[in-house]
Amino acid sequence: MIFNCDTLDLRAFIVLMELSNFRRAADVLNMSQPALSRRIQKLEATVGAQLFQRTTRQVTPTAIGRELEPLARRLIDEFDASLFSFRDVGVRRAALITMACLPTAAFYFLPSFIKAFNADFPDVRIRVLDLTANAGVDAVSRGEAEFGINFMGAGSSELEFLPLGEDPFVLAALKDHPLMAKEEVEWSDLHGHRLITVDRSSGNRTLLDAALARANLKINWFFETTHLSTSLGFVEAGLGISVLPRLATPRKGHPIITTRPLRSPALSRTIGIIKRRNFSLSPPAQQFVDRLMQQWGNSD
Repeated sequence: MIFNCDTLDLRAFIVLMELSNFRRAADVLNMSQPALSRRIQKLEATVGAQLFQRTTRQVTPTAIGRELEPLARRLIDEFDASLFSFRDVGVRRAALITMACLPTAAFYFLPSFIKAFNADFPDVRIRVLDLTANAGVDAVSRGEAEFGINFMGAGSSELEFLPLGEDPFVLAALKDHPLMAKEEVEWSDLHGHRLITVDRSSGNRTLLDAALARANLKINWFFETTHLSTSLGFVEAGLGISVLPRLATPRKGHPIITTRPLRSPALSRTIGIIKRRNFSLSPPAQQFVDRLMQQWGNSD
């Protein structure tokens, strides 16, 4: 399929999204209003849907327009970065990597990896979309991100899933909590303690509930949050204990929180790289992914 649009069409779309006014957008773009209208109509014809609702006083984006905006911005950012990099061939080319990453991996694990990558590639800019598992899959599928770090997407016909490794679920609690006296904790040990969990909209909660149901186990929670990072804050405040993927927990040396392996059964999620099937990553993104796959085993 050939898409009949160019960067000027996308720039016109982005400016109109920002200003919500054809006259002001045309002034910023240094073009006439009819020329701006033609560019928007051309882009709408390419997309096959209306991007703006137009009235005499206001221009508002449609749902399709709002969905297109992050993709258009990424395409323009990457185009500009690639174009400007040719101005001085003696300097390492600047580039932009856009990835969708699970918040549980983005908080503790990813920053240390990016720091090492940035030391070798200081001119490569990195945009991290810290999204839930489902939202991350959607972002990669729509092209808003080149690739993602996720535990979902392996069954998608549109995506390729490259496994990195297993991320076990562990118990997180204050260091002086009675359960931390054990080297390993069993799920049955959690009864009688205030458990902090995430709600059923979380992919991690769905994964845990299904695995525990297969093991004929039911765990009663006391506090429920939307995000795992919030549940970790509850643990820090001494409100209870929480079951988290190991990637979501602090590294060794945290002043007040520690973790223990959970057994009977031991549960984990498979973390991997997701990308669009038959889609080639940009050279910087491919370098990032290759290094991530090589160093995953050394991330503990």
